[in-house]
Amino acid sequence: MNPADDLKAAAASIDDEAARAKLEEYIDLVLSDVNSFHTLDDLRTWIDDIRARSPIRLDRKNIPDLRDWRVDPESGEIYHVSGEFFRIVGVSITNSAREVSGWDQPFIYQREAGILGIVRTRFDGVWHYLLHAKAEPGNTLLYQISPTLQATYSNLKTAHGGRVPRFSEFFLEEGAAPRTVVYRQWLAEDGGRFYLKSNLNMLVEVRAEDLPEFPDEYRWFTLSQIKALLKEDNYINPHVRGILCHL
Repeated sequence: MNPADDLKAAAASIDDEAARAKLEEYIDLVLSDVNSFHTLDDLRTWIDDIRARSPIRLDRKNIPDLRDWRVDPESGEIYHVSGEFFRIVGVSITNSAREVSGWDQPFIYQREAGILGIVRTRFDGVWHYLLHAKAEPGNTLLYQISPTLQATYSNLKTAHGGRVPRFSEFFLEEGAAPRTVVYRQWLAEDGGRFYLKSNLNMLVEVRAEDLPEFPDEYRWFTLSQIKALLKEDNYINPHVRGILCHL
């Protein structure tokens, strides 16, 4: 017998029907969740190929030379001319219980929050999670496997002048597309780099027929495939971990 069969045999001995059903579903979720579309090797090759053919190029540039970014001559804060996105601000920390009693440091200050959301759909009785090979300029290897939606409210308002992020209609507060909210919590970002920053983390269930077509940079993953890639360097981004850790 394999581990899934062993656990199912143990679950069958539980008298509480609801508890037994919940455990059996969890066993299937983690150990028997065969992907209806892609093997783990398929998914690894998919993002590796996207990374290899990416036309994106990054070059270090002096702060005063950045387009549409300014340095305040009095405060020294760095900000975008639109007033959106984020600012780099200075903070003084005193009476600390850390290694030293106090210090000064710059922080990323973003007055608005963002949405980090994953869509899931059941295929052949198995939950599949729609994830995105998303390029972020600070990422190791540029592209990482990211939530279905990873956007600030500035992105959602198209302050950058681009298009509305894909799938945002499933995570809106009002007028959302058909979905069932499984998980919705505000989670704090890294307090060593961000000043008073939280993001709304969401997991929503969507019927396959309600989903729009999506481009090649999206793929369906099972939970066990996500867990397998967490054991490898720089594939799964931290927001995917944060959203799915409650399962």
